Amino acid sequence: MRTRGAGTMRVAAIDCGTNSLRLLMADFEGNAMHELSRQMRIVRLGQGVDATGKFAEDALQRTFTVCDEYAAACKENGVERIRFVATSASRDASNREVFVEGVRQRLGVAPEVISGDEEAGLSFAGATRELLGHEPAPYLVVDIGGGSTEFVVGSDAPEFARSINIGCVRMTERHHLAEKPSQQMIDAAILDIDASIAVAQQAVPLGEAHSFVAVAGSATTVAAMALQLPHYDADAIHLTRLSLQQVRAVSEAFLSMSSAERAALPFMHPGRVDVIPAGALILRRVMERAGLQQVLISEHDILDGIAWSLAREMIP
Repeated sequence: MRTRGAGTMRVAAIDCGTNSLRLLMADFEGNAMHELSRQMRIVRLGQGVDATGKFAEDALQRTFTVCDEYAAACKENGVERIRFVATSASRDASNREVFVEGVRQRLGVAPEVISGDEEAGLSFAGATRELLGHEPAPYLVVDIGGGSTEFVVGSDAPEFARSINIGCVRMTERHHLAEKPSQQMIDAAILDIDASIAVAQQAVPLGEAHSFVAVAGSATTVAAMALQLPHYDADAIHLTRLSLQQVRAVSEAFLSMSSAERAALPFMHPGRVDVIPAGALILRRVMERAGLQQVLISEHDILDGIAWSLAREMIP
């Protein structure tokens, strides 16, 4: 365990999305963050929510099991403050109180079911903090999640933001993209994705940004594929630049592969095997629709934004 100095605060940020449940433990000393641990488990909390409007019992149990694991890690590492943020699926589920109470019992804090705009702002803060002064502003940050995708544009703070209900899990379930979809299925998904991007464009000037940053698991897995990594390597992926041609090629490859072929890729997380064709397609369509020729892939995202939000509260 890292030794803490005087004036250091140890926090835990937890991001519960439609597909994954992630934990970041970090120390803050003044204006500096020192990462202790970053963990991710695929729990698929949003399984079936798009169709049924509520959480499935097995999805809740998978999520609570990981909450127990994260609670133990926080206790072992002497975490002083936890913030648990829940996003798209938790906004949509009619039985979310069961989820809220289950998390509270295990972690001692209630999950904050935040709005899409707040989600976008936290993603922006996490993704851009290290880019200030190094990459040209304004920034467009796109966070492709399981249930929703966030679009936010700004320089040192968000200026325009919009969350739309297209995500890799939602699109996979809605358009059956997991197993070598037909061209008709792909075309239907593209129409759906494009309609939502058009809604986002009404609120967010996508084409005016000087730097395009994509965050979260779909984008980082696209980068791993483009780089042909022998294993998942966050350091190799972080701040990788991909061209539209590379993203398009990866998207087409994922859509044409079987689940078994994707599962055999050495960098592929088992929980992303079925949803990565949809995630890559969303990234591709964002770039094509907005006329973006290059994307910067970041491993820093809403988790980092949540941690920084805790630091602002705790350190004068």
